[in-house]
Amino acid sequence: MMSFLRSILRATTHHRSSLKTHIRPFSNLPENTVYSGPKQQNQRVTLSQLRLKHRNSQPITMVTAYDYPSAVHLDIANIDICLVGDSASMVVHGHDTTLPITLDEMLVHCRAVARGAKTPLLVGDLPFGTYECSSKQAVDAAVRILKEGGMDAIKLEGGSPSRIVAAKAIVEAGIAVIGHVGLTPQAISVLGGFRPQGRNVASAVKVVETALALQEAGCFAVVLECVPAPVAAAATAALQIPTIGIGAGPYCSGQVLVYHDLLGMLQHPHHAKVTPKFCKQYARVGDVINKALLDYKEDVTNGSFPDALHSPYKISETDANGFLSELQKLGFDKAASAASEAVQKMVTKSTK
Repeated sequence: MMSFLRSILRATTHHRSSLKTHIRPFSNLPENTVYSGPKQQNQRVTLSQLRLKHRNSQPITMVTAYDYPSAVHLDIANIDICLVGDSASMVVHGHDTTLPITLDEMLVHCRAVARGAKTPLLVGDLPFGTYECSSKQAVDAAVRILKEGGMDAIKLEGGSPSRIVAAKAIVEAGIAVIGHVGLTPQAISVLGGFRPQGRNVASAVKVVETALALQEAGCFAVVLECVPAPVAAAATAALQIPTIGIGAGPYCSGQVLVYHDLLGMLQHPHHAKVTPKFCKQYARVGDVINKALLDYKEDVTNGSFPDALHSPYKISETDANGFLSELQKLGFDKAASAASEAVQKMVTKSTK
């Protein structure tokens, strides 16, 4: 019995020594390899990276997106922040203001964008009516934007005491928040329309004070919309967090534009009346789209589309003859005649 145990021990010792020459000790593996699991090919922009850019005075880029294709375009362009804005109410749904869009509608846009944008920080707007009543309502809406919408952070408008409280409650719930001051489109009922802010002493001071209050509430950035450049410069200098300007001049920490506006997507009169003066159009994509649609309509009308090149699915001559024969047996003479004529025409077109 003892000799049997000694032989097992010797065999085990030999096996262990042979393994040492083939297996790297577990403790030598880098910690992140052991614990982190598979690595993403694309690393998403983080708040730490945005803070670093801000400290190094590197401008931050933000653009809105509302669906999978626009999100993919932002991804390819390496835009820092992708905002799923409630502006979808106007540029996607065709409303005159941002007020009508609902949280459920916003979530549809958020999910589509999350599938397309893999590298930008994803921020979802809290739509009007989802955070004004109480801190609980605000936190509940923000949680849905992250859990159901796939966003990384939320944005909310305004600097009234109740909205500052809402921003603070959302941050304390563990959700990153961007504030928004100046022209706040959700407040057009009070503002009397889409009107620039900060154009007199009291209004300018209020912009700076509101931005500071949002910073104090824990926001990681503040959007400054439609305020004079000196006011935006003052707010940017007063804050320790980045400012993202839209119609606020060149002295902010970064800039944001609406996807449809900067691309010149819409040439319709409805959009022309709400396209902001501050927006630079980097393309006239709408004209290209309109021409393509008119060309398509013309080709279909005159019969030039689809041609042989765009009718790629073939049936062999043997199968075609068999098909015609079966149609005739079934009494579908008209159908057989149409199929026979189509075969002849496609042969003629393919030889041209």
